[in-house]
Amino acid sequence: MRPDTPAENVDHLAEAARLERTTGLYPEDAEHLLLQASAHLELAGDRPAATALYDRLLQSPGSLENPHLIRALKASNLWEYGHEAEARAIIDGVRAEAPRDPAPWVIVAESLESHDELEAAQETFTQAARLLIANAQEPPYSTHPLLYGRHRVRRMLGVAHDEWDMVADTVHSSHSSPSSPVSLDELHDPKRVWSLGSDNPAELEAEISRLRAELGAFREALSRPFPVAVLHWPAGELAELVGAYPGLADEYPSHEEHLATIEASLRELAASGTANLGIVTGTVPSYEAFAASEAASPGDIDLLPQYATTLAARGKAVGWPPQRGAVCWCGSGAAYEGCHGRVGV
Repeated sequence: MRPDTPAENVDHLAEAARLERTTGLYPEDAEHLLLQASAHLELAGDRPAATALYDRLLQSPGSLENPHLIRALKASNLWEYGHEAEARAIIDGVRAEAPRDPAPWVIVAESLESHDELEAAQETFTQAARLLIANAQEPPYSTHPLLYGRHRVRRMLGVAHDEWDMVADTVHSSHSSPSSPVSLDELHDPKRVWSLGSDNPAELEAEISRLRAELGAFREALSRPFPVAVLHWPAGELAELVGAYPGLADEYPSHEEHLATIEASLRELAASGTANLGIVTGTVPSYEAFAASEAASPGDIDLLPQYATTLAARGKAVGWPPQRGAVCWCGSGAAYEGCHGRVGV
């Protein structure tokens, strides 16, 4: 979401302006586009303009997909150019609202950490972990930054490992490259910064090895910037779709079977070791527009996975499985654990 290309290689102000213009062509993607534009403005050093874009989003008449994320980004940006009191107030508000998305938690906690508020950062990471990961047999992919951030802050504070730190170690080990088995404790060792200024070649070589391991993990995360997503059709949309394109009836015999297939497919992907899974919800007008852009027929079954991938790339995916206590992805309004999340479903 937040571009990290060095300013000398990209005209961030021009890119921000381009993204703002693009919202006129794709108003349905305004939130996603303006968040990217704000990030470019921050990288260009125009933080007041970035704040103005965050305010524009928060004041928009339509419903926002990620209001907590926008507030968290605004707080982080405000603090960077001297508006500490306002930033703290927004951070307190985000924590009080307890969002079910890990991203706002990570942003506000890292903002506290970057300003040496380590105790507050640890409390924020811990609050999020208790809310989003408690009792989970396998922490969802989207929550891994919470665990890593908490572990890092606690290493800086010099406190002993607890259960959450053990979970972070386990998750990191299971996702580390076999060729670079650097432990999380090594990566988060506060003494590492000292070694960068050392005249000892052995210390510098060890630090380069650690940095390579971090870079490898970072590249692996960037290699899948959006979830592997499964396409979901609400009942009304599916009826309209099959009515307009009868050839898809074999793919979607009934809405109930469609929902069951989604859950089964996601569980199978998770069991195979695929991380970062999600669900995208389709609409017939959007699908038809996509088909037209591909010069293909909406009745072509092979077009469906391409449509799902495109929606995910546009930031439309909802992470799976839902966070503990969240409503089911199917739209029933029931909690996931009592709906499609039941064992045996």
